Parts: sequence; C-alpha cells; structure tokens
Amino acid sequence: MDIIKQVNRLLNYGLQKELFYQEDMCFTANALLVVLGLDDFALLPIEEELAEPSPILNELSSFAVLKKIIEDTPVARELFETKLMGCLLPRPTEFIARLREKNHENPAAVTQYFYNFCRNADYIKTARLAKNIVWKSATEYGELDITINLSKPEKDPRAIMLARQKPSSGYPKCVLCRENEGFSGDWQRAARQNLRLLPLVLNGKKWYMQYSPYIYYNEHCIVLSDEHVPMRIDKATFANLLAFTDIFPHYFLGSNADLPIVGGSILSHDHYQGGCYDFAMAKAPVEKWYFLPHFDDMRLGRVKWPMSVLRLYGCEKRRLVELACTLTQIWRSYSDPSVQIICRTDAPHNTVTPIARRHGTGYELDLVFRNNRTDAEHPLGIFHPHAEVHHIKKENIGLIEVMGLAVLPGRLKAELFGIKQALLQGKQTLLGQEDLEKHEAWYQKIKEQYFAPGAPQTPSIDEILRHEVMQVFLQVLMDAGVYKRTLEGMAAFDRFMAYCADML
Repeated sequence: MDIIKQVNRLLNYGLQKELFYQEDMCFTANALLVVLGLDDFALLPIEEELAEPSPILNELSSFAVLKKIIEDTPVARELFETKLMGCLLPRPTEFIARLREKNHENPAAVTQYFYNFCRNADYIKTARLAKNIVWKSATEYGELDITINLSKPEKDPRAIMLARQKPSSGYPKCVLCRENEGFSGDWQRAARQNLRLLPLVLNGKKWYMQYSPYIYYNEHCIVLSDEHVPMRIDKATFANLLAFTDIFPHYFLGSNADLPIVGGSILSHDHYQGGCYDFAMAKAPVEKWYFLPHFDDMRLGRVKWPMSVLRLYGCEKRRLVELACTLTQIWRSYSDPSVQIICRTDAPHNTVTPIARRHGTGYELDLVFRNNRTDAEHPLGIFHPHAEVHHIKKENIGLIEVMGLAVLPGRLKAELFGIKQALLQGKQTLLGQEDLEKHEAWYQKIKEQYFAPGAPQTPSIDEILRHEVMQVFLQVLMDAGVYKRTLEGMAAFDRFMAYCADML
C-alpha cells in the first residue's frame, strides 16, 4: 500500500468537500501524520472525485492494523477512521461561523449546508445507509414507508469482551449530551470527532441541533437539550416544537412520548427529532372536526390515520400551546375502561406524541394519544405491537413509526429471502426451520391467499411479500392506537372530545 498516496487522497477529498481550506493543508496533513504514526510525507497532486470517503478510510485503517496501531476489529477500525475524519474538520466555532454566513441567504441554505457537511464528514454514514432495503406501499392511509435497517453495525463479540474488561466512564452521560462533540469514543460508545452541533435558543433555553448518523428520511435531525434532563411532555415541549418551526419553517419537529413502552429508546435526555420530509401522516386528511369552548380561534380535528391523532391548527403560537396543554392535561387524567384506557394504576399511563409543522402562515400541531398500560394478555403493552406481529416488528412504536415509517430489524432481509425460496419450492410449512418458523402463521396466510388452487393471478413474490409486510406494519400501528378504527373506537374518540368540551 502506498500510504503517502492514501493520505493525499484523503486530503484531496477534504479539500474538494470544503471540510478545510487550502490554507489549512499543511496543518491538516500534519494532524493525519500524527494519527498514522508517519514521520515522512510529501504533498502529491491527486485528480479524483469521490462521493464519500469510506474507500480511503478503509485503506488507512488497514494500514493501521498492519502497523499494529489498532486491532483488527470493526469497532477499532471505526474509532480510528472517525479520528482521521476529525483531523479534516474545522473547530466548532469556525463551523458555526460558516453556518451564520449561510443564514444570510435563507433557513433552507443553512440546513442544506449543515446536512451536506455531515455527509461529507462521514458523520452521516452514507455508505452504510445504502445497504438499507427501502420501499413505499400505497394504503388507504396514504403511501407508507418501510426500511429494513441494515446500516447499523452488528455487535462485535470481541468489542463486547473488551467493554466488560474496561467499563465506560460516566462522561459523557449519554449519547445525546452535547459533550459528545469531539468525543474519542471507546469500545461501547461511538467516536464523535466528526460531530458538529448547531446551537439554538428555543424559548430562552439553549438547545443543539445535529443530524442522525443513521438517517431514516431526508435530513433526519435531532434537537437535544443543553441539560441532561429526562424526556417530558409539557408546555415547554409544545412551545419549543413550534419555536423551532419559526427558525426552520421547511422542517417539522416532533417529540417521542415521555413514558416507557410508548416512548423512544432514550428517555434520559430531553430531545426531539425532525427533518425535511413529508410523512404520510402529515398528508393524511382530517375526517372529523371538533369545537371546544374558549378555543373558537383554533381548528381541531381527528386525522384519518391508523393511530389516534388530533390535529390542531392556529395562527398564534401562544394559543396553540395553551390548547395543546389543556388537551394533554385532560388526557393524562382520562379513563375509558370500555376501550381499555386507564390513565393510572401504580404509575401514570396516558401521554402524547406531539409533532409540529408550519401550515401556510400558521402552525399545525398533531397530538397522538398514547397509553403504556400492560396486562397478562399483553405483557409488553396493550397499545403496543401484539404477539401475532412480533415476527416482523416487536420493538416500541416511536415517533418515526407513528408518522408512517417502519424501521424493521435487519434479520428480515435473510428471513424474507428464505420465505421467498419456500414459496418458490412449494413448501407446505416453515416448521423445523429455526430462523423462519416464527413466520409460520403468516406463511400459511400468504399461501392460502395467493397460491391456493383457484387463487387469482398474483404479482411477483417480491411484490407479494412487500405488500404483506406493509399490511403487518398497518396492524402494528393499529395495535398502538388507543382508539381502534372501528365504530366503537371512533365513538370512544368522540366521547373523549365531548369530555374535553365539558371540562372547559
């Protein structure tokens, strides 16, 4: 390997992508030489254009393995490659100055520059994201999105062993703390030398914006609190979500719920997720309008969606926040045993998942009603994916799924291929096949519907499986909805809204 050439290739890449400027060339080269343990170097002319740096980084990490700078494990390589990319990037103050220059153009120019910078810095894992299997399927609720997530690396057994031998410190406190900017990582936690944050002020409090390294939709961003405080849905939440849409009116911003089971994977640090993407839920129409006393300047209606969504419209943020707070407070103490909604047993159960976006010159705020109660029949949650869909999706239904994008486990790539082969071979059952037999009931349903004698002519097996996966996702959303899409369920939704009117 010509290591001098590889270093020059990386420098050329960084210069092309404006991660650094020509005046920084020698400084940046010297930083790379320290990391690579090189004491001799020469700048070479390189004529090459690369969309992303992973081919060069792979060569350089292989060199580091050869020279015993690092061990040959996926975690060690990723830590090393992130350290190399960190050498190419400006310090946070310089980066923020760049964004401020863009702000003179328009908000979309800021986010586009920020997003492209994160892709070019290899913080957004473009090469890995290309491995994901994604498709859309038309349903009565609009076009829903499916992602089989293959981008996140598998846990390396050697890394797990080393992590046990050397426990992590308490710094940073979690992966969302702002102290992660520039963090070198360890065997348990990702390196973040290539992370840059955009400071924001939301209603007088300091927040930071970053992009997700494993984006699930266009410009998938995270907005995190400056303080390490737990998730909480309250007046400040609604005010912050709406304030963000003033800064970036082309983005939506939402929050996971603040209770286990119906919340996100990280409840210990207050944060939101947003981006520049129109989810199916945002396009879904209001199917019934409601009126509430004292809020005749607001419009609110039930959204045609598998889950239970109330959409609020208003031109004045203060009033919209007041309405959202009022409805949430009523919901937190509301029970309707006829549809299994009980607000409290030994702990509170009712909360909401809110999503804010601009609507013309005004604002739109969706409240998705959630309940995290469990029982003997549904120990993972009454309003959680039920056992019959666990073969496809067992994990919590967070903000992204609520809006209509299924994030499905990577195991499904191999399992769907196995099911396809079984259908092609005309197998009668999946029983006895360890990785596939969890799908047996689903397999029999597909066989009966599409392959039984006299069944209508069908599309390709791939299309069948994608359609049926989407049908399972629809069932997942309906399981998570507190009011079912039945006459009884919609009547119960109306009862809640009537109760709200009476309370006012």
